[in-house]
Amino acid sequence: MKFTLSWLKEHLETEASLDEILYALTDLGLEVEEVEDPASKLASFTLAKVKHAEQHPDADRLRVCTVETDEGDKQIVCGAPNARAGITVVLCKPGDYVPGIDVTLSVGNIRGVESHGMMASERELELSDEHNGIIELPSGEVGQKFTDWLAANDPAKVDPVIDIAITPNRQDALGVRGIARDLAARGLGEMKPVDEPRVEGQFPSPIKVTIDDDAREGGCEVFAGRLIRGVKNGPSPEWLQQRLRAIGLRPISALVDVTNFFTFDRNRPLHVFDADKVKGDLRVHRTKGGETLIGLDEKEYTFPAGAVAISDDNGIESIAGIMGGLETGCTEETANVFLEAAVWDTIQIAKTGRALKINSDARYRNERGIDPAYNLQAIEDATQMILDLCGGEASTVVVAGKVPDVSRAYKLDAAKVQSLVGMEIPESEQRQTLTRLGFRMEGNMAHVPSWRPDVQGPADLVEEVARVASLTKLEPIPLARPTVSVPKPTQTPLQRRETIARRTAASLGYNECVTYSFIDRKSAELFGGGADATMLDNPISSEMSHMRPDLLPGLLQAAARNQARGFSDLALFECGPAFTGGEPGEQRLQISGLLIGRTGPKDVHGQSRAVDVYDAKADAEAVLAAIGAPAKAQIFRNGEAWWHPGRHGQICLGPKKVLGVFGELHPKVLAEMDVKGPAVAFTVWPENVPMPKKKSATRPALELRDLQAVERDFAFVVDADVEALTLVNAAAGADKALIDEVRIFDQFIGGSLGEGKKSIAITVRLQPTEKTLKEKDIEAVAAKIVEKVSKATGGTLRG
Repeated sequence: MKFTLSWLKEHLETEASLDEILYALTDLGLEVEEVEDPASKLASFTLAKVKHAEQHPDADRLRVCTVETDEGDKQIVCGAPNARAGITVVLCKPGDYVPGIDVTLSVGNIRGVESHGMMASERELELSDEHNGIIELPSGEVGQKFTDWLAANDPAKVDPVIDIAITPNRQDALGVRGIARDLAARGLGEMKPVDEPRVEGQFPSPIKVTIDDDAREGGCEVFAGRLIRGVKNGPSPEWLQQRLRAIGLRPISALVDVTNFFTFDRNRPLHVFDADKVKGDLRVHRTKGGETLIGLDEKEYTFPAGAVAISDDNGIESIAGIMGGLETGCTEETANVFLEAAVWDTIQIAKTGRALKINSDARYRNERGIDPAYNLQAIEDATQMILDLCGGEASTVVVAGKVPDVSRAYKLDAAKVQSLVGMEIPESEQRQTLTRLGFRMEGNMAHVPSWRPDVQGPADLVEEVARVASLTKLEPIPLARPTVSVPKPTQTPLQRRETIARRTAASLGYNECVTYSFIDRKSAELFGGGADATMLDNPISSEMSHMRPDLLPGLLQAAARNQARGFSDLALFECGPAFTGGEPGEQRLQISGLLIGRTGPKDVHGQSRAVDVYDAKADAEAVLAAIGAPAKAQIFRNGEAWWHPGRHGQICLGPKKVLGVFGELHPKVLAEMDVKGPAVAFTVWPENVPMPKKKSATRPALELRDLQAVERDFAFVVDADVEALTLVNAAAGADKALIDEVRIFDQFIGGSLGEGKKSIAITVRLQPTEKTLKEKDIEAVAAKIVEKVSKATGGTLRG
């Protein structure tokens, strides 16, 4: 939203400086984005008077002038044709920067004659394109600042242009008067009253207006207009053209410039039809789809079905609330004009504007909302200005629809300011602030003005009071602690686990990745997803069409990109949700890690090796241990299809309680994801780890065993297809209280065992807790181990 300082002062009586106004605007929530202050680049220039001018001795087109300045008489060489004695000029002294020629002056020597400065033209000072001669001023005193002379005689040339950012909820600030109202409420001046003319209709309007039934609901609330005949269209007055040019608009004609003026002055978009080109009456209706219109920008637009348009007997003549049509636009030949003002549904304007890809000032305001109560007065104000500028006589006003009733009131609770924003503001000051903003106070009830649709409750009243009082002056006060003891943690147990898992994975040497939650269908299908339930209705791209069923696809895509750039040894991890469906509860938190390449760089001692499934197993167990998983867990097969069928394992507390999975990824999956393998990975589900039964901030007491542990070795002959894990689990289950650990230390195949057999040797560690084990106790446990292993595997004790 752009406006000039002089335009603002048409509505605000103020003595505040530009800097004070700029600070107040930002502090009020109307952030100043840019300020163009022409006076700043002219500040060093002063007025001088030419006392004498004579021909340069060595140049026909140059004159040597004696110039009276505030520092005494100076000699200046000038080539302007109008350089002569007796004129008042603008002086640029040595050391001054001249913006139009991008030069900092110094004492010069021109054809053997010294020149102490220059007398400037308008183009050299960037005041206009005029450069045929130096500036001649009709008045002014020697030494007077040029900016002061301009402010008194030609203020438009030094009028600052202010550009502020408007948030979507501040529609009222899209008009200069709304901005002035905020500044007045802050105390930077007083609002000037505005005239509210009433133009009596001299004849009935020959053009009637109607709203079709399908456009009344969610289309157009009220549609009003009047005919003004006998106008003389032409250039608008200079003051109006200067205001429009200052904010970046091109003056077109008096009739069009009037509508643009009210768009920015009062946030009131208007439209004028050439009445002689309108056939019949005007009606507001919804389009069927496929209709076309050439807009005022000379582009052709094709309407979607359901858009709101304005038509006469010939067809559509205007895109309602957005842009008029070229056919009925006003020209210099326009003699009769129909002025229109309407209140449109904001959602409808936004939909139509998006569909037609039009960004006009009218759309920008109508889709955010205008003051409905000002609609009929806007007709009167604009009519009076047209009559003043173009002459003519006006008809009566024709109206279709009804001005919507937006009246509402909320209770002002003065104590709420302290509780909501922490500011202590007297109730009298609060009431005065709301009154200055246009609210009407009746007791404790604040009636909201029609131009503030953003105020929707008592909390909004508090916001207005605090905003005007200045939130930047708010002093922070720490909240009182509810208890004097140690406060309760703010994180949930699952959130703490997530943090611990992240730190553990990073400490293991993994680099954290943050990938999109969306992947392509093909990748999703590789990991058990890709169903319609996880498909996005409006995806960012075709490569992000589905919610990810697992974290591994994103990690593999990241690995593929790194491999393509020459990074072959990778350790990546991610922590985040994976999705099994489209409903809120159909997601699970995962921590996944991926290892590719070797454990380290090439080494002369051969210490570097390719990563294997046991690296992933160790890292998965480390993460689980860090988040509090039980130390004893079982390893099962039957993982998902993307794992290598013979080189993976599930870490479980039982057949149905899966804490995590580790292993080598299936070669087919790696080929589809364009990853050079092999690659090992792990996934842990923190939610599946049982919560501790005892919730305490302290660590449990250290438990040390003072009894001697005993180890016994066993070697079993089993079939070659028996898994070692089955044997280990059977041995560990022989006596869960006494057996502390079972580990494999040897495997032998072939030889005297024969075909289809193998020998697996294990060490069983027995840890007593109550008394030292005797030989008979050890023998009893050993017999149970042999029995359990024989039953589970069919193996026998090796002789």
